[in-house]
Amino acid sequence: MPPTTKFLLGEDQIPTHWVNLLPDLPGPPLPPLSPATGEPAGPDDLTPIFPMGLIGQEVSMEPEIPIPDPVRDAYRLWRPTPLYRARRLEQALDTPARIFYKYEGVSPSGSHKSNTAVPQAYENAQAGIKKLATETGAGQWGSALAFACTLFGLECEVFMVGSSYDQKPYRRSMMETWGASVHRSPSDRTEAGRSQASHPTGSLGIAISEAVEVAAQDPECNYSLGSVLNHVLLHQTVIGQEAIAQLAMAEAEPDVVIGCVGGGSNFAGLVFPFLRAGSKTRILAAEPAACPTLTRGVYGYDFGDTVGMTPLMPMYTLGHDFVPPPVHAGGLRYHGDAPMVCGLVKAGRIEARAYKQNETFDAAVRFARSEGIIPAPEPAHAIRAVMEEAEAAREAGEERTILFGLCGHGNFDLAAYDAYLAGDLEDPEFSEEELQAALAGLPEAPSIA
Repeated sequence: MPPTTKFLLGEDQIPTHWVNLLPDLPGPPLPPLSPATGEPAGPDDLTPIFPMGLIGQEVSMEPEIPIPDPVRDAYRLWRPTPLYRARRLEQALDTPARIFYKYEGVSPSGSHKSNTAVPQAYENAQAGIKKLATETGAGQWGSALAFACTLFGLECEVFMVGSSYDQKPYRRSMMETWGASVHRSPSDRTEAGRSQASHPTGSLGIAISEAVEVAAQDPECNYSLGSVLNHVLLHQTVIGQEAIAQLAMAEAEPDVVIGCVGGGSNFAGLVFPFLRAGSKTRILAAEPAACPTLTRGVYGYDFGDTVGMTPLMPMYTLGHDFVPPPVHAGGLRYHGDAPMVCGLVKAGRIEARAYKQNETFDAAVRFARSEGIIPAPEPAHAIRAVMEEAEAAREAGEERTILFGLCGHGNFDLAAYDAYLAGDLEDPEFSEEELQAALAGLPEAPSIA
């Protein structure tokens, strides 16, 4: 028999529960703070924009949370997703390392984002909500939510970061095909957008402000977020649970697990089940040098959006008013990261590295020319880290096992590949001046350093 390339599970092996890592974090969890009072935020601070079903998941200390049957049934459209052994990449890198990747690009929207979009749409529909408003960076999250809203009969309004709106017009077409209305952010449709007109390329923080404003003003509309919050990371843990089962089929156990990080959802979805299982494997987060939240950010309380409408969250941050340069990894252009991920970085359980734009696209092209799949720019950062780890294994002469998350395909990102192949990509980096400005712009809040 030839060696196995794809490790596949049956639909009966879709996880029945989500893994909640909140009870396992080092030290007591730090609460979000109300932007109005500075006191710990409670359900009353969240009910204007979230249904109680999601609020309960956000604060739950139960180690596992059941996946509702209608959500699990919708998951059958694309789950379980395949685990691949990257044999051709191993040969191209001339490494003794065994490389596996969990591929989330088989979902209808082409990324991992549908894993949380579906349960969020379901809980809002159960609560009688008629419409969801959201932001999107590269368009993966907006696409996923537009798709999920069609499953449960909800309207969907999306504020898309301006640079990505211009770079990726067919993501907008995809959202509109599923019935969503899509606006370039910053827009003139909200007070938040009008206040940020001097930043025409936009940012996730600005787009979040616009979507929250729309939701807060309409009792039949709620806000939906594709990353950062606890319940979003919770929903993504189907990824890692499946990966553990598939690696067992391959008789492999990873020495290192790698994922890209923008807000932290795909990364947490892959690694949290390994952490729950007590694995001692190394965990590596890869992010862009132009928006190096985990590697150069300040650990403290900050707003999740630019205007300051959301609760203050404990996280590594570059400052809520930081507008990253318009790199093509639009899903990683966020000033903060998920508090749970940040807490694990702070505790030393997760290692973080930052990579420049051109070296990530070099890795993406090498991967595509060996494995065939054109990766989205976001997981190209993880692929860059994989290649470093594979080279280290070759130099040490050790057969190490590497697992990484390929969280989405790059079929809508070909303009970025055009720019790279033409030699037109820049390598913007976060400067020391920008870091000092971030420190100066942090809101007054209790110190958690």
